[in-house]
Amino acid sequence: MAVTVVALVVTQTPAVAGQPAPGPSQSIAADQPIATGRTVLSAGHVDLGPRYVDGRWTLLVHDGTKAQPVWRSPDETVLRVSDAALQPVPDDPAYAFLGIDAGKRVHVVPQVQNQDVVWIGWNTQDPQVMQTIDRGATLNLLGVRGPGTLTTFLQSGNFAAPQVLWRSAQPSAQPFWVEVNTHTHANWVFSEPGVYLVTVQVSADLISGEKVSATRTLRFAVGEATSPDAAFAASADAGPTLVGEAASGADRKPDGGSPAPVVVALAATGVLLAAGLVVVLLRGRGAKRRAERERSTSPSGGQP
Repeated sequence: MAVTVVALVVTQTPAVAGQPAPGPSQSIAADQPIATGRTVLSAGHVDLGPRYVDGRWTLLVHDGTKAQPVWRSPDETVLRVSDAALQPVPDDPAYAFLGIDAGKRVHVVPQVQNQDVVWIGWNTQDPQVMQTIDRGATLNLLGVRGPGTLTTFLQSGNFAAPQVLWRSAQPSAQPFWVEVNTHTHANWVFSEPGVYLVTVQVSADLISGEKVSATRTLRFAVGEATSPDAAFAASADAGPTLVGEAASGADRKPDGGSPAPVVVALAATGVLLAAGLVVVLLRGRGAKRRAERERSTSPSGGQP
């Protein structure tokens, strides 16, 4: 299984995910329940979105495939992409960013709904989220484990160039900004069938001044021959670990948990530099004292 880790660069400015026009409209009730138990979603409307659970910020799957929408834990949800999603890669330089030969048939979760394929988007429409976040949230791809690549992009309806949001083949930070009360769908392209574990972080500044962040791992079973049970069995614990956030789906605030590896490395480097400076200073003082003693005991009394 190939492993692609997307490194986080804290200085990168998130891209802004434009809203295709016309955007799909929906509203989310504050009392929509959180369902429990494993489920496989293979068709219908699904969103990723931040929500508070028992007062704790997290990222959940909003399942709108039934008449009564519910929220679900990513740990208990497999997004199955059937062979009804197979499409040939366009023979067009505009899609070179996919890194896939033109004409190859790949699994595509389309931006425009295909009734036979799970339809995956994201939203920032939970009422408590809308009341507490300051302007919007950031979705960040942290890593992908799978047999191929994953690319997520938007395509507007006016023949504009594709707007690439996430590329698992790109070893750099890939955050994008989502305004409050946004509901958007995109194209998700999987280059090979198989099980994919996709680690996503959602973070936001609250109007209270607090910062919140959560990291969860999404499970995909791509292709008819891929068993959803294999996706459930795949170990997210073996996934990419980044900035102190384990890919196991544990939620924490940015100031909680263990220090980020980069911070630890910088701190360790600072300690070593400080220690080296102390040694240099002590050696310099010792040499100065020895020189003064030699001058005081010399016949000339240290005078030239």
